[in-house]
Amino acid sequence: MKHLALALSIPALLLAACASAPPAPARAQDGALVGANGMTLYTFDKDAGGKSACNGPCAMNWPPLMAGADAKASGDWSVITRDDGSRQWAYKSKPLYYWVKDQKPGERSGDGVNKVWHTATP
Repeated sequence: MKHLALALSIPALLLAACASAPPAPARAQDGALVGANGMTLYTFDKDAGGKSACNGPCAMNWPPLMAGADAKASGDWSVITRDDGSRQWAYKSKPLYYWVKDQKPGERSGDGVNKVWHTATP
């Protein structure tokens, strides 16, 4: 009887674990990562060691994918602390950004800018 109770509890535990996983801050769409607003996300070659090198005027053109105070790392997603103390999402240790010149979902005009900005891919 103990084995039956244990066997029945395992699926319930697995379902509870899946249900409690936080939603990803972005999703894959047409081979790119996009934010909740459907806008393309980018990575920056000068970022290193999970730290953003895009601050000040750079961040005005490349707004970071911001993470809330309660955001928690999960799987390939992590949260980094920016120079100003704010929090930013990173995917596979690469901080993520939007590009101000993308005007509508699906645009990828930031890919290849200065040969250091790239469309983030899953």
